[in-house]
Amino acid sequence: MRERSFAHVDMRKAAQAKLGQVPDPQHLLETRQPAIYFGAVALGAALAFAVPGTEALQPAIEPALALMLFLTFLQLPLAALGQALRARRFLAVLLGVNFIAVPLLVALLLPLLPADPLLRLGVLLVLLCPCIDYVVTFAQLGRADARLLLAATPWLLLLQMALLPLYLAVLLGDAAAGLVRPGPFVQAFVWLIAVPLLLALACQRWAGARVNAALALLPVPATALVLLVVVAAVLPQLGRAGPAALRAVPVYIVFALLAPALGWQLARRARLPAPAARAVAFSAATRNALVVLPLALAVPGAVPLLPAVVVAQTLVELVAELVYIRWLARLGAQDSICALRR
Repeated sequence: MRERSFAHVDMRKAAQAKLGQVPDPQHLLETRQPAIYFGAVALGAALAFAVPGTEALQPAIEPALALMLFLTFLQLPLAALGQALRARRFLAVLLGVNFIAVPLLVALLLPLLPADPLLRLGVLLVLLCPCIDYVVTFAQLGRADARLLLAATPWLLLLQMALLPLYLAVLLGDAAAGLVRPGPFVQAFVWLIAVPLLLALACQRWAGARVNAALALLPVPATALVLLVVVAAVLPQLGRAGPAALRAVPVYIVFALLAPALGWQLARRARLPAPAARAVAFSAATRNALVVLPLALAVPGAVPLLPAVVVAQTLVELVAELVYIRWLARLGAQDSICALRR
């Protein structure tokens, strides 16, 4: 039933394009997503330079994130958790790549960084956590199976919050004890996972179809709002932390090159179809910088270094996504040709 629904939507959009009709607003927002996000970053930067005191927006980051995640979860059908569990091979590969292979890759990259524990903590916070929001639309633009990825997002979010303290303890050693506290993780779980998810499920069950249809237009604007607020709040602090944050950029670039290739290769070795393998590759490469930012801000002495390190990864990643939606879309294209010939 879900497959037919997506097929019907895709056929309708294709018919609109063929007839020259104006696409529906949701489709327009999704296809223009990269431009919208870069526009939000540019506007946030312009505000930071033109308006003094935009760092006062920092307390608004977490509520904006909660709104974004609520709208992301709202796209998830009530049966999505069960749907993800039914796709056992995909889920096993997705979780294995994100919580075994990627942490091993990050551990190999860690010696490339200076020994500063705070700098290393910022890099680990962002690279160890798979994205659960805009990765879905980028995956769709890159011809990946975005439905499977969307269905798996709650599992990705729950597992990263559960495993992140363990990974930090292993990779940072004794330094983690003085920097990482359990309180922010519990708070993040409650306000960024449990509450938005429960509200989304309640809205799906009891809100009318028109309300849910109207809310379906908002995930992309909400993500753009988060990017705008984050950039406007953090950019004024980069003057003091910029040189230190720049030392993390080469590691981010190497990760952006290796992670999607790693995800693709492991998914194909597990004999996943090309669209599902592309979804794994997108997930391996796209990180949860926006969601972990409140965790970074809760670290003692975090400002200004940790926010700068986290936001630097987001900027590198957004550029990389433009490459992924073209490069990953071509991988496995021969499979489709062979299937058509059969």
